[in-house]
Amino acid sequence: MWYVTYPFIFLLYCANLLSRCDNCLLLLPLRAGAIAWAVIIALYSIAGGIFLLKWGQYLYFFYPEWLIYGGIGMGVGATAVITILALSNRSYVWTRVTKFLWPFIIVISAVRAILMIVQLQRGKDKIQWECDNGGQLWTESAAAGYGANSSFPGGFCTTGFSSLNAAFIVSLLVDLGFQMYMYFMVWRFQKRLEHYQNMKGPFYGGYYNA
Repeated sequence: MWYVTYPFIFLLYCANLLSRCDNCLLLLPLRAGAIAWAVIIALYSIAGGIFLLKWGQYLYFFYPEWLIYGGIGMGVGATAVITILALSNRSYVWTRVTKFLWPFIIVISAVRAILMIVQLQRGKDKIQWECDNGGQLWTESAAAGYGANSSFPGGFCTTGFSSLNAAFIVSLLVDLGFQMYMYFMVWRFQKRLEHYQNMKGPFYGGYYNA
């Protein structure tokens, strides 16, 4: 079992070293960089969520999957906004809350990414039909009333399905990378707060003045 135990011990050792080093593996200044990182995540997550909620039925054909994907995107954006507020106020309590939330968000986003890529591949013929017919919604979806009198943006059809598929895969993988680094920075910021010598606990202004 050494091949399981030794790597685990090594990871614990690395985590212990990182917990003692405020600037290790940081691409940007910790607090300001983490806030900027969270702003980027919030912007593209909310924009992507709105896109899926409005036009997702042109890419996904099993109700209500596009609503679920879009809702998750909005949830990621909301978590990023909470992170911005926690870091801006140097709140130890809310930093711990966001550190607790991000692992769940990352796992849910990873599952969503897999489902989105698989379902996009399954629906490629229907997407091509929509593009060949002037951005009309797939007949079965239109009959079910999913279109809401909208049309598919023409720019997605001009790029072709292969380019659209590649863009989705890359963007979903980049999103997961951004989220994992966001979690790392939140964890590092919490450790920095805990290193403050004047922290007195949750009372007498300890955590809240950190």
